[in-house]
Amino acid sequence: MRSLFITLLFWFGFVVSAHGEALSVTPEETWALVQEQGEDVLFIDVRDPVEIMFIGFTDAVDRNIPFQLVDRARWNEEKGVFAMDINKDFVAQVDAALNGKGLDRDALIITMCRSGSARGKPSADYLLERGFSNVKYVEHGFQGSTVKDGDKKGFRVKNGWQNSGLPWSPKANPEKIYRP
Repeated sequence: MRSLFITLLFWFGFVVSAHGEALSVTPEETWALVQEQGEDVLFIDVRDPVEIMFIGFTDAVDRNIPFQLVDRARWNEEKGVFAMDINKDFVAQVDAALNGKGLDRDALIITMCRSGSARGKPSADYLLERGFSNVKYVEHGFQGSTVKDGDKKGFRVKNGWQNSGLPWSPKANPEKIYRP
């Protein structure tokens, strides 16, 4: 029954997302989909691999395909970080990952970044704009949201994949991590 409910929920979401922006799924919904329908889903970690090296990784993803890559030669003064540029090969790499699973651009693709909003949703919208029809992103991403008050203020210790009791590791799977 749970499988039927999840399937109906996502098929309804496909109709909605095909006409607009990408819809979010929770980490728990993503985990259930990967467990129950993994061969029909492409789950992508869209973070820069260096970020994964310091924050952690879930082996539940099929591939790490960065949506944006850090340019260590350029510094963003306003944000106090290195500049990031869209991976010019992102679409081709997603197509290749789909092909590797015997899937096409109509298959469900789920993207996940650190917080869900900085690269997860933008990468999902980017794919929708380029002809992929069933793209969602993980709400609150891998690491989750920052706490606004208390002793943990400023730390990412609520929601997200890492804080939901789902499997993850401080080490990345070398067979899944992006390498230029």
